[in-house]
Amino acid sequence: MDRMIYLAMSGAKATMQRQESLANNLANVSTTGFRAELQAFRAVPVRGDGASTRVYALETTLGHSDAPGVITNTGRPLDVAMQGNAWLAVQSLDGTEAYTRNGAMTVGTDGTLMTHNGLVVLGDGGPIQVPNNATVAIAADGTVSAKGPTGPVTPLGRLKLVTPEEPLQRGTDGLFRSAQGEDLPADPNARVQDGALEGSNVSAIDTMVSMIAAARQFEAQMKMLQTAERNEQAAGSLLSNNAT
Repeated sequence: MDRMIYLAMSGAKATMQRQESLANNLANVSTTGFRAELQAFRAVPVRGDGASTRVYALETTLGHSDAPGVITNTGRPLDVAMQGNAWLAVQSLDGTEAYTRNGAMTVGTDGTLMTHNGLVVLGDGGPIQVPNNATVAIAADGTVSAKGPTGPVTPLGRLKLVTPEEPLQRGTDGLFRSAQGEDLPADPNARVQDGALEGSNVSAIDTMVSMIAAARQFEAQMKMLQTAERNEQAAGSLLSNNAT
């Protein structure tokens, strides 16, 4: 009896965790450069005295999907879409280097090139400073140039673009970092598409179908718990009758 209760309980808990991950994906279906989380279940034996006859389920986040998102042309000079497996290096709020596929940039009040949510964009030599009243252009290799109202075109630096050899890990701030936590070297062969942004790679339809399937699975686990409760009540009733 306890075996059915434990298996149903662990399965329901794992299904709830899967729903949370799916809901987060669906909430970011329109987030620029978002990478969908992947989910999977794994069976873990219960350790204890005697043989390991009970196994419970755990939801495991495998990582993220590397499938490319849809490229949308914006015509905005400070928008870039990374090509292939290239990532843009930014400075996170804790001061460490992190990576993103969101190439929507702007110029801060102090002239620093930043992302739309206020993170400093890193160049090969550090942050990139843009002169006042300058028109910015970004080449395919990430070189940032500025042209003043009357002056010539001046190179300001090159965006730090990295191409990781191993999958990156998503942090709690939504940014990605190397598995070892080290800064990755700039890739001179990485390329960007200017005047464009990469959308989220989340499929709203597939995610909705997965959420419906997870909800039905959760209901099945709850029915198993109710069945176990009824069986326990019936067994208790039989034992009571035999005792009398």
